Amino acid sequence: MEKKHQFALALHGGAGTITRASLTPEMDLAYRQALHQALNIGYQMLQKGSSALAAVEATVVALEDCPLFNAGRGSVFNKQGRHEMDAAIMCGKTLGAGAVTGVRNVRNPIQLAHQILHHSDHVFLCQAGAEEFARNHGLAFEPDDYFFTQQRYEQWQALRDSDIYMLDHSQAREKKYGTVGAVALDVHGNLAAATSTGGMTNKNFNRIGDTPIIGAGTYANNRTCAISCTGHGEYFMRNVVAYDISCLMEYKGMTLAEASELVVQQKLKSQGGEGGLVAVDATGAVALPFNSEGMYRASRAEGQEAVVAIYQE
Repeated sequence: MEKKHQFALALHGGAGTITRASLTPEMDLAYRQALHQALNIGYQMLQKGSSALAAVEATVVALEDCPLFNAGRGSVFNKQGRHEMDAAIMCGKTLGAGAVTGVRNVRNPIQLAHQILHHSDHVFLCQAGAEEFARNHGLAFEPDDYFFTQQRYEQWQALRDSDIYMLDHSQAREKKYGTVGAVALDVHGNLAAATSTGGMTNKNFNRIGDTPIIGAGTYANNRTCAISCTGHGEYFMRNVVAYDISCLMEYKGMTLAEASELVVQQKLKSQGGEGGLVAVDATGAVALPFNSEGMYRASRAEGQEAVVAIYQE
């Protein structure tokens, strides 16, 4: 008889200069409710015996469908006034992965990444080819106005005639890294990670961040942990952050807390790399480290109360 593992789920909705002063009480409540709703979706699936892979996909879909977050429906505008989205998903049991970059009009890029994991010989597809793959597999597409949000439009209007891009999705030019992600351990002992983003406001030259890059922004391995990152993508790519934490656990024998703290609070910080991540290990331990002022985050382990937080608390 298979041993039943204690399941756990953690998610994020982006990190950066997020302070109590920067959010009205109404916005604070709206973010917390959205995080809690997404957490409940994934947690209830795990509770019913769903796979970690299915749970992280469903959790990220809920965040993609929420216009508050820079992913899916709430994605920012690029230099051309369009929405280009990236996503990745990984299975810790098989090390199978799927990733997409630069896709337009796909309602839920994380579902496309999941289809690639299961139905493609390749791991990483981009732009028109990825969109064709999505159509061939019956995924939903939406018109441009589905992705229109007034706040994102105003941000882009303020920057469109300049060479400035924003690493954030806030009203002011404060640093706020728009990404969503989830990690989970299921009752079968399998880990999974999923991450999705709309990228940078006013981005140009088909810029790609860490989100869809396996080992940088997204990684899962049953021997160690599952990780989804959010932050200044260039630093996360150069430091291969998600894989680095897994390696510190596997080859140096560090705990998840030790490895994630070392990478986020020391390595990244020493280089000026701002952001954070959510992680869960093979025992169900959760880590939510970040070196920015805030990170939209939530987690819940089996038999425990949900944790939903935004600021340094």
